[in-house]
Amino acid sequence: MMTSVRLKPLDWRPYIAPVELSEATPEQLDAMKVTPSAKKVSDYVRTLAHDPESYLARTILFNAIMYVEGGLARPDRELGALGASIVNGCRYCAVVHARRHAELTKSDDVVSALYLDQPETLGPRDAAIYDFARRLSVTPSEATEKDIAALRAAGMDDVEIIDLIHAISIFGWANRLMHVLGHAEPVK
Repeated sequence: MMTSVRLKPLDWRPYIAPVELSEATPEQLDAMKVTPSAKKVSDYVRTLAHDPESYLARTILFNAIMYVEGGLARPDRELGALGASIVNGCRYCAVVHARRHAELTKSDDVVSALYLDQPETLGPRDAAIYDFARRLSVTPSEATEKDIAALRAAGMDDVEIIDLIHAISIFGWANRLMHVLGHAEPVK
């Protein structure tokens, strides 16, 4: 039996002062979709809100990729994001998406296998997704027909494969954005 890993949440600390909600422009507030009842908007969101137009475009795209109904199952999207975040060295995103995967699957087996460096213990579908996420994140141009064939052999159809590519790819961008704008540290 494999040891179970329990990941504690991390805080993300920005290098640029986040937009203060009390000083935000109407455009920034609209982009953040802040309502009078909102108690907390993350520092990451408030940092990105310095450029409300870009933040709004990013949020619409992110939500369309990660939360759309149909296509690739949500835990598989989270596994793709986790694989990309591990390769890209984004501890914050890796922890967030590892915890989300465990929450959605009601199991920490996959997350434990990855954090204990035992990917060989993954089932065929999870292994194919994780392998592809790593390969696509290291050198995207080296992904081949064999990579797609491995996903198909694991039971994925073309729509699911495209959804997975989107999930992995957006984290190639998101991870790099988080690195430049701040850093992760343990929750105090």
